[in-house]
Amino acid sequence: MSTSTTASVSTHILDTSIGRPAEAVAVHLSARSGRAAHYGQGGDWQALGGSATDVDGRCKDLPALPEGTTHVRLDFAVEAYFEKFANKQADAQQDAPANRDSGAFFPEVAITFAVKPGEHYHVPLLLNPFGYSVYRGS
Repeated sequence: MSTSTTASVSTHILDTSIGRPAEAVAVHLSARSGRAAHYGQGGDWQALGGSATDVDGRCKDLPALPEGTTHVRLDFAVEAYFEKFANKQADAQQDAPANRDSGAFFPEVAITFAVKPGEHYHVPLLLNPFGYSVYRGS
């Protein structure tokens, strides 16, 4: 059992439409304390900073969470990724569609989750131009 008074967060992104990591996606981290029993209640979100995914789709240098954090939000700016990288990668694949939309249906993805002190939360994003999925990884 960990004795840390804060939680920690990491993430990575896999573009499931091409089976490869999503590189250079901006990721922003926010935190709040207090209960969120009803939408809009609880503490105000505190922007902590951000990073971008590396060539392996990993975001290894997210800021530390402040003591007392109960909820975390990861904001992924995926629109620029799809405009810049995914179309080029898909076009290079033999089975890629001849004409692919020039963007993403979801221009950004915001994931909010609850945390407990001393726990590590790895939250992968499985991404494609028309959908996404997240889960608590290890």
